[in-house]
Amino acid sequence: MGATKVRTQVAIIGAGPAGLTLSCLLHGAGIETVVLENRSRRYVEERIRAGVLEQGTVEVLEAAGVGERMHREGIVHHGIYLQFAGERHRIPLSDLADGRSIVIYGQTEVVKDLIEARVNAGLELRFGVADVSVHELETDLPSVRFTHEHEQFELECDAIVGADGFHGVCRPAIEQHLRVFSREYPFAWLGILAAAPPSSDELVYTHHERGFALLSLRSPERSRLYLQCAADERLDEWPDTRIWDELHRRVSLDGWTLVEGEVLEKGITPMRSFVTEPMQHGRLFLAGDSAHIVPPTGAKGLNLAISDVTVLAEALIDSYRSGNRSGLAEYSRTCLRRVWRAEHFSYWMTTMLHQLGEDPFDNQLQLSQLRYIVSSEAAARTLAENYVGLPLGHRAVAAD
Repeated sequence: MGATKVRTQVAIIGAGPAGLTLSCLLHGAGIETVVLENRSRRYVEERIRAGVLEQGTVEVLEAAGVGERMHREGIVHHGIYLQFAGERHRIPLSDLADGRSIVIYGQTEVVKDLIEARVNAGLELRFGVADVSVHELETDLPSVRFTHEHEQFELECDAIVGADGFHGVCRPAIEQHLRVFSREYPFAWLGILAAAPPSSDELVYTHHERGFALLSLRSPERSRLYLQCAADERLDEWPDTRIWDELHRRVSLDGWTLVEGEVLEKGITPMRSFVTEPMQHGRLFLAGDSAHIVPPTGAKGLNLAISDVTVLAEALIDSYRSGNRSGLAEYSRTCLRRVWRAEHFSYWMTTMLHQLGEDPFDNQLQLSQLRYIVSSEAAARTLAENYVGLPLGHRAVAAD
């Protein structure tokens, strides 16, 4: 029996923040989409990822119609702390970046909101698909073939969006047309989610001789904490007591106490930088982690994904409404300006805060840079502007 043929305007592969946000933005403009995801809904809604939203990301989620719970439960922050040499210094983000701020709201919650919005609108969202492949990308009628609930389908469309992550099927389908830039780091993050109220009112980024540490949060009752560890570290070598002991060593200050609690989740995140150019070929457009990865130090991964699909949504809407396809033709060029700015910022934060090896020269350079940031308004402003997220029209990221 042959595949069942179905039709939509835009096929979206991947039900993460990028794919789901795009589907909501296009739905608001009356453009039909189908979203395909190889994982289950439960898996997608429970996987732990980023939690720092740039102000621009918050505005896009509002425009997508999923901002209500984010505003109710998200925590607005106007600064971060840098800790080094036994001292903690506040960087007033909003004061330095034209009043812009960040919101602490977990990616899992963003995804739940987006899925709920799509399901409530009665729009097609298929979980647990298999055997996904893309075809006829250089024609006006590309298609996606997949299996769902033991039935084969061929989904014809006008455009395909590969928002299926670093290990997805879309980028490999066009890899012969792409140039790849990458960098692997010799360390990773060991992260925990703890049933403990945050120990600090804002995020604390710590440079320490034993390695980097980060104090973050997910809610007034949940803390998200990270330690630099070896890239090949084994999680079973880190019982809870060892994790708490190491956190105390790296973040302790006189007169301040780290609040402990039950460890609810823990895992190890590798550190890598990755960019593919271009982010499109024919009628296939890559977005989010399928096109680029940043180390998490700069809190840019989720925000870059949302930026990608904002650009893509505007281009697709313009194409359908006016027939103007220039935005689609320029999609990669527009996005990559912002991607490379975020890649550099993330690399800068990572190499400034982590122990890079045994060379004491590197350590002194890091401390010099940190001292400069906390003593120079110009240096602090550079950090603040990049951390809260440069507007898409900013000269540092806008197309020529």
